[in-house]
Amino acid sequence: MRQYTADNLVIHPGNSADPDVIVEVTPALAGWETIHFQARRLAAERAWSFQTGDHELALVMLGGVVDVVSSRGRWQGVGRRPDVFSGLPHALYLPPRTDLTVAAVTDCQFAVAWVAADGGYPPRLVTPANVEVEVRGGDHATRQINKMLPPGFPCQRLVVVEVYTPGGNWSSYPPHKHDVHTVDAQGNLVQADLDEIYYYKLDRPEGYALQRVYTDAESPLHRAGFPIDAAVVARNDDVVLIPEGYHPVSSPVGYTTYYLNVLAGSAQSLAAQDDPQYAWIKHSYRSVDPRVPIYDVTSRW
Repeated sequence: MRQYTADNLVIHPGNSADPDVIVEVTPALAGWETIHFQARRLAAERAWSFQTGDHELALVMLGGVVDVVSSRGRWQGVGRRPDVFSGLPHALYLPPRTDLTVAAVTDCQFAVAWVAADGGYPPRLVTPANVEVEVRGGDHATRQINKMLPPGFPCQRLVVVEVYTPGGNWSSYPPHKHDVHTVDAQGNLVQADLDEIYYYKLDRPEGYALQRVYTDAESPLHRAGFPIDAAVVARNDDVVLIPEGYHPVSSPVGYTTYYLNVLAGSAQSLAAQDDPQYAWIKHSYRSVDPRVPIYDVTSRW
């Protein structure tokens, strides 16, 4: 086990020797055994090849268009939005033991995440027409959630969503956690034990978000003598690690905060526990922020 602090919970861009990697997270860097993550860039007419090995993989288009050729199929024209603030995403799920090549049709950015899996699920392209959009919360906790690989998606372990938080609002709020696998007396999952990343983008280059990560007495790290209580600043292309604990986010006034969430752990689930000190807030909302959704979600090109 390790002691997580405000310094090592944030992974900054430029931490890879590969110039096409914007930022990456390895299990060794994160201190867990689950999520590998890269945000990548490709200039038009360039390509990137990869083998999934014993991992299932999700590719999320952040901006631009690519063609994907793989040992499991071909997909042309994946992606449409120029950036994450301009429309709904395309995503691609690929199972273990897949060879793939991503060829850039335009200058583009995309994220890839992979976790160990046994296989058995077919590849699947997720288009804007397949993305469920949820407006969650209320008042200054209103946010937009795009669900690409939600719980119930036909894969083994990955959960992938993206979240938009307007300026002055909070998300992942009231604070929740998912660090102990818990079932009730009927065998229903109450809380999954999940590792998670937050990959951030801001709609203006000088923007930032604030995130608090803190454990309670139930969390394994806390019980082992390694509690977390950190407040971090997340800027464009930063990754915040959530190994355990509650993890609310605040988006400063004037800036829309985007983050891509990748989760994996004891179940393909988002089962979580709200911090009981703040759970009452869910029952206090009076309205929904009219700025959400932040773009037209009725056009499912």
